Amino acid sequence: MNDRVHPQEREIEITLDSVTLMGTLIMVPGAPGLVLFVHGSGSGRFSFRNRRVARDLQAAGLSTLLFDLLSAEEEQVDQFTCKLRFDIGLLTRRVVGVTTWLAQNPDTSGLAVGYFGASTGAAAALEAAAHFAGRPDLVKAVVSRGGRPDLAMEALAMVVAPTLLIVGGDDSSVIEMNQRAFTRLAGVKRLEIVSGATHLFEEPGTLAEVSRLATEWFRRYLQP
Repeated sequence: MNDRVHPQEREIEITLDSVTLMGTLIMVPGAPGLVLFVHGSGSGRFSFRNRRVARDLQAAGLSTLLFDLLSAEEEQVDQFTCKLRFDIGLLTRRVVGVTTWLAQNPDTSGLAVGYFGASTGAAAALEAAAHFAGRPDLVKAVVSRGGRPDLAMEALAMVVAPTLLIVGGDDSSVIEMNQRAFTRLAGVKRLEIVSGATHLFEEPGTLAEVSRLATEWFRRYLQP
């Protein structure tokens, strides 16, 4: 990115399902697309891992939106019940709602949208991508990091956006889930297994590899 081009960051509020969701929108001047982060179980817009990936995407010239799938009140309830984080239908409606907001907002309406989903958030991202299958000009790419695409099995055949599944090489159970889901995807797809990585990609260099793979994917497909 040119040193003279400075990303513009602002906090936003989006009201969906009668609740207010908070997000951090970072606009990169001249960006062809925007990556919407769909967080996983018990996570939110302050996720260290997703913010690291977001910074790399911004450096590559892409805008980003990190937002909370749950309201502050819902997060408090979920800390005790852990139910909402696995309510894929609810999470998908939130992703669809935020995507619609992006398509209607004057600052973002001209940008192609990509989804970066983690854990259960990947299932919501894929179901939202299936929802927008009739708008291939809007949702143009999906990346899953250590995701649970198996929770969206019925929707996978309807996903037309090019999809990249990234899994840790030492995350054996999730590898199997992703392999099963991969066979159901009908469009452009790729499965990448990062050697030596566990579910959270905490090992040295593994998160950087996730970021590299995601950046290449989004730069390829979030084009006019």
